[in-house]
Amino acid sequence: MKTLKTGGVSKTVEKASELYRAPALEKGLDIIELLSTSEKGLSQVEIAKELGRSSNEIYRMLTTLVRRGYISRSNEDDRYILSLRLFSLSQRYPPVSRLINFSLPLMQKVTKEVWQSCHLVMENNGDVVVVSSVDSPGYWGLGIRVGSVMGLWNTGSGRVLTAFRSESEVKEIIDRHTLVIGEPAIDLNIFYEELDLIRRQGFDIRPSNTASGVTNMSFPIFDNQNRAVAAVTCPYIQRIDTLDVPSIEKCKEVYNDLTTTLTRYFCGDCPEA
Repeated sequence: MKTLKTGGVSKTVEKASELYRAPALEKGLDIIELLSTSEKGLSQVEIAKELGRSSNEIYRMLTTLVRRGYISRSNEDDRYILSLRLFSLSQRYPPVSRLINFSLPLMQKVTKEVWQSCHLVMENNGDVVVVSSVDSPGYWGLGIRVGSVMGLWNTGSGRVLTAFRSESEVKEIIDRHTLVIGEPAIDLNIFYEELDLIRRQGFDIRPSNTASGVTNMSFPIFDNQNRAVAAVTCPYIQRIDTLDVPSIEKCKEVYNDLTTTLTRYFCGDCPEA
């Protein structure tokens, strides 16, 4: 057990954390975290039951969170859902905001060149979150909604974001990750083998684990410590009509060039747009 020492007096970490607890804040965070796992929302009674608290105990907290815009309350069935305020706030973080703003026109340019959609993904507390998405220029394509939370080990985005992290960070991401709908439980042996392969080749390309007929290619965007801070993923769909579009090899080359450009920008070497 870790020990803190102050003026010769030892205190355990547990005692120190008890001393500085903020029960009301923890209650609010518990509600937000719970609602983040519920697609259709929960009633006040259901929230209280899940958190092991009384309805009266969380009423004022729910009212405050609604007033501040972190959650919304449905007038029809009296259920609470998580709003997009937290996602909106996260986009104000300067490095994230700068990368998204710079990458979007480049992603739009690339999708027009290869006739394939793409999306920009980041990891947050074990979640794989889509922060930007561009549809293909044609009348159909596979697009991923901004704000979507994706699987960790059954998506190219999740594998790439995890592969280029330190050993301790990889373990932390796995420990914190919450399985999304349709995502199978992580087989650590297979997962670590896949991460090793991705590190060797520098990207991930393979048939999609979530949809037939799709080949996912994911490329990392690095920071100055060679950590993957984001990934660009293209769900490549092969055309079988008369439209002549770039091959999967050409598409791979184009997206690799895109993420190289974005890495240079994120690291402070701003290229010509």
